[in-house]
Amino acid sequence: MGRRHSLSRATQKTRQKGKGRLSGVTLDAGALIALDRDDRRVIALIARTAERGMRVTVPATALAQAIRNPARQSRLARMVRQPSTDVIAMQGPDATAVGIMLARTGTADIVDAHVVLCARRAGQSVVTSDPSDLRRIAPEMNLVVV
Repeated sequence: MGRRHSLSRATQKTRQKGKGRLSGVTLDAGALIALDRDDRRVIALIARTAERGMRVTVPATALAQAIRNPARQSRLARMVRQPSTDVIAMQGPDATAVGIMLARTGTADIVDAHVVLCARRAGQSVVTSDPSDLRRIAPEMNLVVV
């Protein structure tokens, strides 16, 4: 299923080269659910991302919220297996960073904080169906609402 890893500092710097240029998109659980439900906006966005040779980042925590039956969620299962998709696990250092982020913002949604962390590291916009929760954590984050 895609590439599973935490991004190294070298990868983060490479992806963020050329200020103002995005390296792809990070999908939150709402975007993954929209993809699964055949939302044409999300499908088109992912297609454009692929055409431009950009990456799709899927935090594993968001995937866990969205996936229930991979055999029936074929579009979602297929997308996370693509070579251009990075499924990012939450390891110890990231769990600590997420906890600190939640404490600093007075919020409690681990998945939203992990999505923000992944998007920041990858230099990506977040595709979401619920911008208000993400704005509470990262008001500066570039969001694509679907």
